[in-house]
Amino acid sequence: MMDHLKQVAFKLGLPFGERKKTYNSRLAQELGKFAELEGKGDEFHRAVFKAYFADGQNIGKTSILIDIAGSIHLNGKNAQQVITERAFKDAVDLDWKRSYEIGVTAVPTFLFDKQRLVGAQSFETLEKLLMSNNVKKRNLKK
Repeated sequence: MMDHLKQVAFKLGLPFGERKKTYNSRLAQELGKFAELEGKGDEFHRAVFKAYFADGQNIGKTSILIDIAGSIHLNGKNAQQVITERAFKDAVDLDWKRSYEIGVTAVPTFLFDKQRLVGAQSFETLEKLLMSNNVKKRNLKK
């Protein structure tokens, strides 16, 4: 699986290092909700991706997450409070519940009009999914 991810990352020009361990991302998900509210969701998710997949950092550690938050100009004190108080725990719980209900079993999962693709996919595969759904919708309108 890691070899496949490396190949996909290389093709897409994404950083991908030699990660030795898998770390719990729950606190990163919760802090991500905060970052989204602050208008920095995309920046935060990219920074966490790089920290985890390229740099092999433990994104389950509060100190790492505070550093990541600071790197994208989120207030470190507020980030610390979000983590300490688990302020977005319920929001992430709801995301997980919804994911379970719609059948998400792995990351990434691409959903489009009740069809699902699991795992890293090529542009062509995603394009086929979108095109097949557009054809179906046009046929239904006739």
